[in-house]
Amino acid sequence: MSKGYWIAHIDVSDPQAYQTYIQANGEVFRKHGARFVVRGGPSETVEGRLRARHVVIEFKDYATALACYRSPEYQKLIGLRRPHATADLLIIEGCDGAQP
Repeated sequence: MSKGYWIAHIDVSDPQAYQTYIQANGEVFRKHGARFVVRGGPSETVEGRLRARHVVIEFKDYATALACYRSPEYQKLIGLRRPHATADLLIIEGCDGAQP
């Protein structure tokens, strides 16, 4: 079964207030077995335009990734994030097929 991923690109307008969202999201992600693969950190956009902050979260499968986002607990957290950040968020199924 292929893993599921959240891929988020975020511009944070108020880093101090955004910390409230970061501190509150751990419980929801633990409940859904999420694992941060990328959480901020240095990056360089080499093509196109992206937001300043990047996050990749891994889930056991695509259905769990969707369920986490759609959960009532995470929907409440969106209210903590939106006033202080603008995000583009993609939920995608990983690739278990043949590799080059």
